[in-house]
Amino acid sequence: MSSADERAGRFLEGVTWLRVILTPIVMALVLHGGDRADAVAAALFALAAVTDFVDGRLARRWKRTSQLGAFLDTTADKVLVTGVLIALVAVGRASAWVGFVIIAREIVVFGLKGVASSAEGSIVNPSRLGKAKANLQFLAIFVAIWRPDVLLWGRFLDEWLMWVAAIITVWSGIDYVGRYAGAFTRVRER
Repeated sequence: MSSADERAGRFLEGVTWLRVILTPIVMALVLHGGDRADAVAAALFALAAVTDFVDGRLARRWKRTSQLGAFLDTTADKVLVTGVLIALVAVGRASAWVGFVIIAREIVVFGLKGVASSAEGSIVNPSRLGKAKANLQFLAIFVAIWRPDVLLWGRFLDEWLMWVAAIITVWSGIDYVGRYAGAFTRVRER
């Protein structure tokens, strides 16, 4: 492996780890509350969400995809979404039910991808629906942190976005289960 390849790999890992590092900072700001804390939390969360797009795009462009990289990327996404979502539930900006649905799906699909990856010996790439789910979760969480004073049918915009994110989250979870449930059979046959 060339030194350029090593630097590229370290850079991509650093971008991924940035999401993990920013998570407790964003959580602390959300839990602290106040206009200034919310603005900083929203900006840092947006930065963290953008790193998901950046590291995926660069990994494909530089042909630096690996099982470890896919695992770290997925783990960083789950840490970011679940951590900040828990903080939002704690301050009353997200429904506990929405939080449960999103977190439960993330755990189930994370485990399913691990089994499928083990059974098939390859990276389980996110589906288009999975990517849409992640983007919608990022958007809903960002708007919940920012909480603009926009009401639709008696609810804040972020509340509607959270429910839409939860529905797409369940839909994409069902899609993954349908696509990779056979991996359990292949693992048992080994």
